[in-house]
Amino acid sequence: MSGQPENGNELDERKTAILKAVVTDYVETAQPVGSSQVARDRTIDVSPATIRADMAALERDGYLSHPHTSAGRVPTDKGYRFFVDHLSGPAPLGAAKQEKVREFFSRAHGELERMLSDTSSLLAQLTDSAAIIVGPEHERLVVRSSLLARLSGRTALLVLVLSNGAVEKRTLSISEDVPDDDIEAASTYIHQHFAERPLSQLTPDGVHLDESGRPEVDALTAACRQTLGPPTTTDRNDNVFVGGAARMAEHFHAVEQVRAVLTILEQSYVVVSLLKDVLAHGQTFAIGSENSLASLSECSLVVAPFEGDGHGVGTIGILGPTRMDYPQALAAVAVVGRRLTRELQQG
Repeated sequence: MSGQPENGNELDERKTAILKAVVTDYVETAQPVGSSQVARDRTIDVSPATIRADMAALERDGYLSHPHTSAGRVPTDKGYRFFVDHLSGPAPLGAAKQEKVREFFSRAHGELERMLSDTSSLLAQLTDSAAIIVGPEHERLVVRSSLLARLSGRTALLVLVLSNGAVEKRTLSISEDVPDDDIEAASTYIHQHFAERPLSQLTPDGVHLDESGRPEVDALTAACRQTLGPPTTTDRNDNVFVGGAARMAEHFHAVEQVRAVLTILEQSYVVVSLLKDVLAHGQTFAIGSENSLASLSECSLVVAPFEGDGHGVGTIGILGPTRMDYPQALAAVAVVGRRLTRELQQG
């Protein structure tokens, strides 16, 4: 395999192949990789001495590091980044894993929150990493149907069915003097005027709705809209689903590292920010020190968006050690994301 002159951050063909071999072997064995191991790769048709010289050059250029206790080398964040950037695309997901995905989505019906939670568990099993799914922001979802009903003398319940199948429920206080006929009339008005509007337009500061001509109905409608104000912290947390968090403990020996990662996974705001930050930079991966949190310097994120029915976009991702199988991680995220999009669009 002949080498070509290096250009900037690019590597010649032979060094690229050697780096790929080191990454692949290290991901598989978790042991530093020596030149003799790389020499077994039949696509690298050069002597072990040449491989050693190239590995030394890759170390000088920051793509590999050299643990003091071993003669072998391991990839650095820069090495992983080069490897990922030069992937031809996601590797095919294994047949057994594809069958597991098919079986899962053949029976994944019903409540949206349950499906997203179960999907995060599926993705964790496929990748042996922590899996994160952030559902579409409810404010962008469209109301398909609604109902206002009295629960008790002083309490009414507003139920909204959204375009992605999610059900929003809000309770509001009412006077015992409010007749059931007024509640029924308000329910009819709300059903007619809330339908096909995104939740963001139905807050008190949202779009203007024509008055019904009945003050008591308008008052009930206004009370319902008041319950649809900006989402609370709890609302946002309910939109984040993490599966396989305990799997992260198997990848790290340092208790402090495990504790730091698990703490982050428990903080929904932080998780959402991490995923959004990766996508905002136009990336699919955040590797090691590229993560915005120092405590994730030994972790990598693989992230992709998924769509609902055109009104909302969610995020799917996995968090694992930097020593992850990136082609298979990308494949799993891509396959599960596509199936999840299809399921949500079919409603």
